[in-house]
Amino acid sequence: MKQALLLDLFSTLVPGGEAERAVVNLAMADVLGVDSAAFTREFAATRYGRFTGVFGDLPNTLRVIARRTGADPTDEQVHEATILRRTLTRRLLNACPPGTLSALAELRSAGWRIGLVSNITAETQLQWHQSPLPPYFDTTAFSAEVGAAKPEPEIYLTACNGLGVAPTACVYVGDGNDNELPAAAALGMHAIRTTEHSDSDPAWRGPTVASFTELPGLIGAPY
Repeated sequence: MKQALLLDLFSTLVPGGEAERAVVNLAMADVLGVDSAAFTREFAATRYGRFTGVFGDLPNTLRVIARRTGADPTDEQVHEATILRRTLTRRLLNACPPGTLSALAELRSAGWRIGLVSNITAETQLQWHQSPLPPYFDTTAFSAEVGAAKPEPEIYLTACNGLGVAPTACVYVGDGNDNELPAAAALGMHAIRTTEHSDSDPAWRGPTVASFTELPGLIGAPY
């Protein structure tokens, strides 16, 4: 029986903001006094560490990245760059479409227990609580808190444990980034791709919805 719904965050519930992230990264590099190409390279290279909380908070993460390029920014520079990133994250988390919030409410009313499974930094995890989304969730599995990131099984299993269900009792919904859909399916979950914000996994051959608002009609009540 499927009784729990596990959801991705960025590019599933809210925009991924890929273009905006690229612009902000360039702005942060400028503020930190770092060559933009070097900053972009090191930002990408530290992706897994940022997702699993290896570097601590955002200011320290930015210092680590800057120093890897040979720069040594001042506290003021780090603070200014931190504000740029925090502002972007806050904007994205608060850009959840009204239809998505309505669908979440409908799914909860139908009896689904809902968990979040998200690859995010420790900083984004803190900002999650200021978004409109937390009231719809029974548990969260944040990569920076778990110390593992999708597609690693640990982060999915953390959410399952938080809901008190086996993976086989879960429906997983995500855009497909980080190979999340095959990983969920390998654990026995029914995986569904959404393309509302990003066509991240066009090779996926499983069920797909163009909008999160389609989900209640597709899965109905727990079954």
